[in-house]
Amino acid sequence: MSQRKPYPSDLSDARWALIEPKLTAWRKARLDRRPTGKPAQVELRDVFNAILYINRTGIPWKYLPHDFPNHGTVYAYYAARRDEGILAELNYDLTGLARVKEGRKPEPTASVIDTQSVKTSTNVPLTSQGTDAAKKIVGRKRGIITDTVGLILAVTVTAASLSENALGIRLLNQAKKTYPSISKSWVDTGFKNAVIEYGAGLGIDVEVVARKSDVRGFHVVKRRWVVERSLGWLMLRRRLARDYETLPASSEAMIHIASIDNLTKRITDETTPTWRGTY
Repeated sequence: MSQRKPYPSDLSDARWALIEPKLTAWRKARLDRRPTGKPAQVELRDVFNAILYINRTGIPWKYLPHDFPNHGTVYAYYAARRDEGILAELNYDLTGLARVKEGRKPEPTASVIDTQSVKTSTNVPLTSQGTDAAKKIVGRKRGIITDTVGLILAVTVTAASLSENALGIRLLNQAKKTYPSISKSWVDTGFKNAVIEYGAGLGIDVEVVARKSDVRGFHVVKRRWVVERSLGWLMLRRRLARDYETLPASSEAMIHIASIDNLTKRITDETTPTWRGTY
């Protein structure tokens, strides 16, 4: 890593050690496919720290501080990893390590699904947004599926107008492909018979968990609180407080980056700093 004053979002040596082999192997494979005859000009750790800085602070790419590599270079690395699925693969690898640290098997057998509608910024194409009539939000809808600890197993981002059932089916497909061991999933009442029937076809028992009808206002709902907490973790990232991404694939990548940041902290027992009390 270059010699500069560190930012709170920077990776520690222990956290970098968890992801460095994957990123180094990825860059070597790319250079082998398209040899330039020149050594790489930037350090991978500096690039990933810059991406974490963007994810945490929410700034546009062009506002990246000058003590990081050039913003165009950082974005090029980010976009290539997004398009080649490296961020999703890192999330998968780290999830297994985090589960083992919790005393569980690497492969989950149970999961929880939920969605979140968020407003979009002015640069987001109208063709990739919609209106969530129930929540009266114009923007995009995030769907995540987590294990029973709250670790993200699969992500999808669509127009907010898409139904819960459509997102649920996408998430079940992703999760079952990556984690064939999954046989159970809990959802809220927004998911209907279509998801339950589709899950059954995949060998997943999808159970709807309803709120307690005799309790008014907020209360913790069995199983569902886990995935709702995970959505709350995402909102600590200013880049995710609103959807700023031109492509839904970039929105999904930013969620993977937030998850990678969280997972590396869990594995190394490092705390997660918040913005509370910093102003």
